[in-house]
Amino acid sequence: MALKVAIVGLPNVGKSTLFNALTQTAAAQAANYPFCTIEPNVGDVAVPESRLDKLAAIAGSKEIIPSRINFVDIAGLVRGASKGEGLGNQFLANIRDCDAVAFVARCFEDDDITHVEGRIDPLSDLDIIETELMLADLESLEKRIPNLEKRARQDKEAANTLRLCQLALAQLSQGRPARTAKVDKDDEKAWHMLQLLTSLPALYVCNVEEASADKGNKYSDLVAERARKDGANCCVISAQIESEVALLDADEREEFLAALGLEEPGLNRLIHEAYKLLGLQTYFTVGPKEARAWTIHVGDTAPQAAGVIHTDFEKGFIRAETIAFEDFVRLNGEAGAKEAGKMRSEGKDYIVKDGDVMHFRFNV
Repeated sequence: MALKVAIVGLPNVGKSTLFNALTQTAAAQAANYPFCTIEPNVGDVAVPESRLDKLAAIAGSKEIIPSRINFVDIAGLVRGASKGEGLGNQFLANIRDCDAVAFVARCFEDDDITHVEGRIDPLSDLDIIETELMLADLESLEKRIPNLEKRARQDKEAANTLRLCQLALAQLSQGRPARTAKVDKDDEKAWHMLQLLTSLPALYVCNVEEASADKGNKYSDLVAERARKDGANCCVISAQIESEVALLDADEREEFLAALGLEEPGLNRLIHEAYKLLGLQTYFTVGPKEARAWTIHVGDTAPQAAGVIHTDFEKGFIRAETIAFEDFVRLNGEAGAKEAGKMRSEGKDYIVKDGDVMHFRFNV
């Protein structure tokens, strides 16, 4: 399952610094002037998963393969982007195939780093970004609807798409993002196919100064409250700290974080929040050749989990030999778990649990 998260925000809020830290590269130029990001930068990042190392050590796996997540750094938006201000909204198309949007809000004060609006107000920043995305969605729908109206008379699929477009238009016309619309489960796939920017789940990222990295500050508190009202997830992070952490080796990193009162890098929290936002979880396959993490949705059945590896696994699914992570570790691997009666044979109706260690039997 290839996941992609867009990073959006006003210029100079720390987007590119955050992106550089996420990818541990300097692929996106971080500089103190607007629009230093003029092409969408895409970074492929390993999802942090400490359980995978433990499983690999027990099984003697030669290779460790974590799940991956893509982050897309979008050029800074400004007020009026939908009308061509700044770089305009030419890069918003790069958000449309993403699974979620991370709104980066500036929650730090620094006279050396200019703010395009001339003040520090993260809630206003969020409003500007959301407004520009809504205006882009409105423009998209207004262009699409006339053609759908013509086709809807004779085309059932076009009629259904028109109905969903009108639902989205009603929300946006009232100043609400499309994600606030109530969509029936049967319509979810068609709704997603509309590729509306404001229908994507939102994660608010509070970029704070170093001193506030552990508990946040007055600005991030305001954003957290806004997130609760909007039904969004929220994460506090110091992009500057993360950019420094990314350059350290494992031992130095642990010592550096401990000195700041942090248990793990903020980037780990950001990725975990993205997983939570999208309703995702992890299961594992483990053997002498490799230990691997696989990403699935919470509530997926064993055949659906098998299908993430290969569609043939799902089509020809017979059963899944399953061991809970805790049992695998406590009993020192598959043999010990099997002997203790902790290896279960699960069928097609089994709902996979986070951390399950699985081996699939199938026949094509």
